[in-house]
Amino acid sequence: MSDAGIKPAPQTASTAPAAAGTASVLDIFIEFLIIGATSFGGGVVAYLRNGLVAKREWVDDKEFVEMLSISQTLPGLNATNMAILVGDKLRGALGSIAAIVGVCLPGAVLMYIAGMLYHEHGDRPLVTAALKGVAAAAVGLILATAMQLGKKSLSHNHDLIFIALTVIGVNRLHQSVPRVLIAVGILAILWYYPRKSDKRGEATQ
Repeated sequence: MSDAGIKPAPQTASTAPAAAGTASVLDIFIEFLIIGATSFGGGVVAYLRNGLVAKREWVDDKEFVEMLSISQTLPGLNATNMAILVGDKLRGALGSIAAIVGVCLPGAVLMYIAGMLYHEHGDRPLVTAALKGVAAAAVGLILATAMQLGKKSLSHNHDLIFIALTVIGVNRLHQSVPRVLIAVGILAILWYYPRKSDKRGEATQ
């Protein structure tokens, strides 16, 4: 019997890998240029998630949290560290260069202009009030992003214990962020590491 009339079954692929695979160096530069130009008030994490996860689908929430954790444990700004990681994931070294130039360029130009204006008019009450409002908005953006990521990243109730330990270590014990993250990470490894009883249970199924 001839196979000519038999149509192959359609193959489906997830949208995130497809979007990541089609990202060009120019796409990476433009997206990070937009993020760098619009991430006002210090809430850059929210803008990064919106651009990279929700809009472009270059990474998912799990990858975003992992990259953010790496960015926070290493020296440097979260935005530049994330740019290097995401750019390298998408297009290697060229992607990293395009991402970091894109995210830094708007801020460098605008901050140079803002620095000159602040030097001349920074003591005015209107400017001071505006800066206080922007600072409060930045806290709201970070909180909103933390809630969005928490819904998808916190799989168990006892994950809240690790959050509490991190907050206590940084805010109450005044330990450095890398030190606290390393300590909490070790505790998490010990907690989630598969035990022998769990392995036996999986083997018998």
